[in-house]
Amino acid sequence: MSTTDHTGAFPFDKQDQVDKIEAGLLSGESIIAVYDGKGGGTGFIGLTNRRLVLQDNGFVGKRVALTSVPYRKINAVSFISDKSMLGRIASSSSIAVSVGSATYEIEFRGQEKAKHAHDVMLGFMS
Repeated sequence: MSTTDHTGAFPFDKQDQVDKIEAGLLSGESIIAVYDGKGGGTGFIGLTNRRLVLQDNGFVGKRVALTSVPYRKINAVSFISDKSMLGRIASSSSIAVSVGSATYEIEFRGQEKAKHAHDVMLGFMS
């Protein structure tokens, strides 16, 4: 799942993204996974034992936001696919996370990463 192994503890794609998440960890918080996003908008997604962390590259003026969302604030998490994939939703490499009136869409570099992130969020939502 990971391109590099960070002390064997969790899957991730890029060390600099892990470093950003680690710099903001709260007491008792640990990383579950950090995945790079494809395309515009989301730079990466981090999953901890307390929250979802998204880097949003879509702000005006080339600004970037690092957004933290406690799992209890997530309304829904969805697989996104085109109509031709409807019978194979779990094989999608994109998910949408609804938080209040906002929806964050993340396209992952692989179906297994999207499924892992989806399942982690569902586990903390229940």
